[in-house]
Amino acid sequence: MHMKVDPAALVAPRRVRLAPFRVMVGPVTHLAEERERLGALRYEGFEVTQVGTTIGGVVSGVDLTTDLTEEIVAELRRCLVDFKVLFFRDQALTPERHVAFARRFGDLEIHPFIPSNTSQPELVRFEKEAQVGGFENVWHSDVPWRQIPSAAAVLHALEVPAIGGDTMFCDMYAAYEGLDDKTRARIDGLKAINDFTKAFGHTLDEAGRVAMHEQYPPVEQPVVRTHPESGRRLLYVNRAFTQSIVGMSEDDGNDLIDFLGGQASTPEYQCRFQWEVDSVAFWDNRAVQHYALSDYWPHRRVMERASIIGDRPV
Repeated sequence: MHMKVDPAALVAPRRVRLAPFRVMVGPVTHLAEERERLGALRYEGFEVTQVGTTIGGVVSGVDLTTDLTEEIVAELRRCLVDFKVLFFRDQALTPERHVAFARRFGDLEIHPFIPSNTSQPELVRFEKEAQVGGFENVWHSDVPWRQIPSAAAVLHALEVPAIGGDTMFCDMYAAYEGLDDKTRARIDGLKAINDFTKAFGHTLDEAGRVAMHEQYPPVEQPVVRTHPESGRRLLYVNRAFTQSIVGMSEDDGNDLIDFLGGQASTPEYQCRFQWEVDSVAFWDNRAVQHYALSDYWPHRRVMERASIIGDRPV
């Protein structure tokens, strides 16, 4: 009996551009090696269930409300570098315990724009409801406008809506490796100016913006950075904080920022986390971007985050 052949099966397993657009279709073959690597990893002190193709792991067997051993902390650090973002369920962290856990991985930052938990200045508090909107649903990494950006962040859910309010994370190694050779050659070595104004400038008057720019002037960061622990290259550009590309005209720079920032929107590079009360996400700000879905208004969502200070991107 003659069977029809799927015409798509005649296409070689590769990405194809749908000209004249920038949309790419076809299997994302460069993810396979990392997917298999993650699937083979094992840890002594806990188990990890893989979430996305190359990003995200649900950790079981660790109680973050206790004093963890140095061995467990070291394994979690290694696991974070591997999976880029870790998820934990049923972690009833007090503010003190939240800060104590995050501090096991480095010094903590004080955010100059986002209000903190009143008892713990290291915890920023995201409290959204009908009267409070959020500038949150844009792909970004945290504070690249600081000379020394965040290395990692620990986010704890206190109140969550019945539906909505998920957070997505994107593997920016995969985003870089998915670019064609010509584009990678073009952007390697480029520098970008990062600034807080688009995201936080609206919270200040003109005098306030001038004062904050004196303290946090626009900073030059690499368009492609090298992760200090994995040694891998990744995209370090986003539409929220990247203001311009050094040496490019405004139009050309904006076009490149838009194109590179848009790589985070590729679903194959992502994982998505559905929050529950006392869920925790622990992500590597050097390797991922994140996007908080703003689909739950007018319902209430309350989260607290501690951010671990990193190093100067190179």
